[in-house]
Amino acid sequence: MDRILTRALAEITTGIYVLTVAEGVLHHGMSSSWVTQASGDPLLIVAAVDNRHFSCPIVRRTLRFGLNIVGGASKKLEDYFFSSLSRRPDNLVDLAYSLSPKLKVPWLDLSPISIEARVSDTKVAGDHTLFIAEPLGARFTSEDPPITSRDLDYVYLGGSTVFRRNP
Repeated sequence: MDRILTRALAEITTGIYVLTVAEGVLHHGMSSSWVTQASGDPLLIVAAVDNRHFSCPIVRRTLRFGLNIVGGASKKLEDYFFSSLSRRPDNLVDLAYSLSPKLKVPWLDLSPISIEARVSDTKVAGDHTLFIAEPLGARFTSEDPPITSRDLDYVYLGGSTVFRRNP
């Protein structure tokens, strides 16, 4: 990718989230920054998940996911899920979490805000799948303000492309 275009794309501000999935006894999470509200009526959100990521086929099969918003005090969640330490199926085993009331997806205790969402539609978009989902419930555990991509030293741009702000 062209360096100027890479830098420009890195300036698109995104939230920082941990998308979580559950299938049977398997509970897994992944760093996710490509998430947005897509509709007000009906209320819908969209999460883009890399087709090669472990979580993608689980969301396809279960049609549900949790969205855990990362705050300043919980930035270690992003650090963990962006690291190689999280690249395993059982990556929630060392983290405190509970299952959401309706869809039984993991809500991380460190996350100030967690949402459970049911997928209503999917669209393959290049190397990612867009999961369009209806939020069914939320939990607030603190007033910790959410962080954005501007609060990180790097920005994920897809595949193996990571833009480092301070190389």
